[in-house]
Amino acid sequence: MDFGFTDEQEAFRAALREFGAKELAPHYRADDVAARMRPELPAAMAGMGLTGLRIPERFGGQDADAVTTGLAAEEISRADFNSCYLLLNSALVAEILLAGATEEQLSRWLPPLARGETVPALVLTEPDRGSDAAHLGLRAEPDGDGWRLVGEKTSISLGMYAHVGAVFARTGPEGARGVSAFMVDMTDPALSRTALDDLGSRAIGRASLYFDGVRVGPEDMVGEAGEGFRAVMRGFDYSRAVIGLMCLGVASAALDDALDYAREREAFGQPIGRFQGLAFPLVEFATQVRAARHLCYEALSLKDSGKDPAVPANMAKWWAPKLSVDAVHQALLTFGHAGWSTDNPVGQRLRDVIGLEIGDGTAQIAKLVVARHLLGREYAP
Repeated sequence: MDFGFTDEQEAFRAALREFGAKELAPHYRADDVAARMRPELPAAMAGMGLTGLRIPERFGGQDADAVTTGLAAEEISRADFNSCYLLLNSALVAEILLAGATEEQLSRWLPPLARGETVPALVLTEPDRGSDAAHLGLRAEPDGDGWRLVGEKTSISLGMYAHVGAVFARTGPEGARGVSAFMVDMTDPALSRTALDDLGSRAIGRASLYFDGVRVGPEDMVGEAGEGFRAVMRGFDYSRAVIGLMCLGVASAALDDALDYAREREAFGQPIGRFQGLAFPLVEFATQVRAARHLCYEALSLKDSGKDPAVPANMAKWWAPKLSVDAVHQALLTFGHAGWSTDNPVGQRLRDVIGLEIGDGTAQIAKLVVARHLLGREYAP
């Protein structure tokens, strides 16, 4: 079993580390304080190929494999966790399109996505239906040869900035088979947005969206009617491992800073790293972070080989965010009172990474998926 990366992947990692240090990290705190996404960020990310990673070269993308996409997410999140939502959304929306869209639709939507000209959103969650997405209530009401979308979505990452959204709406009966996917112009005047005031990840513009008869035509439906829920679930099986690496990138950065501080800070006449009570918790979290990284890359490697990544990806989705929250918390405690100041990024990292314990599937949903694989559906919750 090969646990390494190719020379090309290592070179890409090094380039991303430099890009993150120069272009992203200096803005991490300011963007949080301003609760905004810098207008120049999508183009900067596109310039590094990060919005087109999973898009084929014929549409202007990088045609990167899943492992490389995860590597990029890990590196970018080390510098600025919130900027990585552009990478994540672009990869997930591209995955959904490539699974069901026609060649004409791909030519329409993928090139501007790869160029960073359009910011995408995944528009699935509803006020009363988060984990129970198969029973969503946004209606696609027939209107001539198309539909009008009526209802509300909430907790939409990049919702305040998105130009286009992969929107899931009910075209058929109750249940998963009644859900269809549409690519929707988010600037439509029949769609309104309200920003949410969040504890963390304030720069990503999480929003509630209100559809008051937004018109979509047959050319906007992705795949067949009733296939939308299956499409997004297939995408989640892959994206959950990428989310795991986003969180672990933050944890790794926080632990690295804590280790540096443990070498420099002195107490009782010696570096604080000399004290087992401080050093051993950092060792424990460094060990667990390394193990969780292998789990994430196992899932992405399975994806690349055409095998089902659902079990390790969902294991990663419940474990990596929780582990990262705990690791960043320990890093904050290592800094002591210095970690309590907003001059230190560790507090913001803690607030930000908590969000992905909730977003894109709760721990309970991920464990349910794994339980059904391990036990069999007839024996599982």
